[in-house]
Amino acid sequence: MANANETSNHTNVDTGHPTKATYFAVAMLLVVLTAIEVGIFYIESLGHGIIPILAILSGAKFALVVMFYMHLRYDAKLLTWLFLAGFFLAITVVFALLGLFHFFI
Repeated sequence: MANANETSNHTNVDTGHPTKATYFAVAMLLVVLTAIEVGIFYIESLGHGIIPILAILSGAKFALVVMFYMHLRYDAKLLTWLFLAGFFLAITVVFALLGLFHFFI
């Protein structure tokens, strides 16, 4: 019976990066999401309802790009938290400036 502390004969090779197939799949998903956004733009019956739909689709595309092409999915969690902290700080500053200059009134 093998000891749990012994090393295994099998080695897991983790390059820390996605494969070319993963990059291609993400790129195709981004193409599909962009095509959906363009198609939604031409649906006139949505009126102002187009804004949250496009915002959600844009957020999904942003998340895919950040996770895969910026490698945050494969990096240390500290780097992800640092990125998110800066991102939310920037969002807060934008909304503070919009409120300061009365864009919501």
